[in-house]
Amino acid sequence: MSEAANTVPAFDRKPGGDTASMAGGLSASLASGAGRTWLEVFVIILVAVIIIGGAEFLLRWFEVPQYVLPTPSQIGTALVTEFPNLWPHLLTTLKELFVGFGIGASIGFILAAVITQFPFVEKVVTPYILLLVTTPMLALVPLLILRFGFGSEPRIIAVALASGPMVMINAATGFRRTDLAKIALARSFGANTLQIFTKIRIPMAMPMIIVGLMVGSIFGLLTTVGAEMVGGAEGLGNRLTYYSALIRMPQFFAVILMLAIIGISIYVFFFWLGKKWASWET
Repeated sequence: MSEAANTVPAFDRKPGGDTASMAGGLSASLASGAGRTWLEVFVIILVAVIIIGGAEFLLRWFEVPQYVLPTPSQIGTALVTEFPNLWPHLLTTLKELFVGFGIGASIGFILAAVITQFPFVEKVVTPYILLLVTTPMLALVPLLILRFGFGSEPRIIAVALASGPMVMINAATGFRRTDLAKIALARSFGANTLQIFTKIRIPMAMPMIIVGLMVGSIFGLLTTVGAEMVGGAEGLGNRLTYYSALIRMPQFFAVILMLAIIGISIYVFFFWLGKKWASWET
């Protein structure tokens, strides 16, 4: 049990310990920030104000043109004024992300469960998974558009292909790190394969599963935006291309700010999920 606990990313581990992966380290670092004091929060806000205010001052002092780099105030104004026009595109991006990620994550989780139970299936599936991981999904978007048209289907498929392998790899890693002593003990009490999988393997692999979902969703967001830039008349990625072509930089950076907020929200959500469902190490 202790060996497995040392290798699986923890959501409640204090800083200073070793982690099994980069994503686990991010989770541990964010966990350490959950108990920030009011002084630390004040310093974080103060640094943000200094950075934003300093950027505003320097850009105005050197009279940097708006089409080169807008000031933070111009970006904020553009975000507020353009939000009614960006709202439908935001909904399109979120729909493609959620649907594609849901499909890819479901398939990835099922494949992870299958390949860890049947080694022969793993030998057959692994080359194709590696092919999906190493192939940029954006390169397939034009081909998918030729087959499915300019609707949301090509982008949803691209998101599923990008996020599914990430979930599968991390989930399979978690399933393999299950404590064999617990499985042997469960079998001695008459537990079948399904009971062992649902009562032992999934709970112990939950930290890696959530890390896989987190990484897969971020990959899915990047793929969604890139696919919208390649083809399609809707979505935040399309707005990036549109504003860039018209050299409307405040609106361009406003869209980037929206995408950054979406990415941070995804990370915070899965971290909260990990604190709730994957904090068994403590």
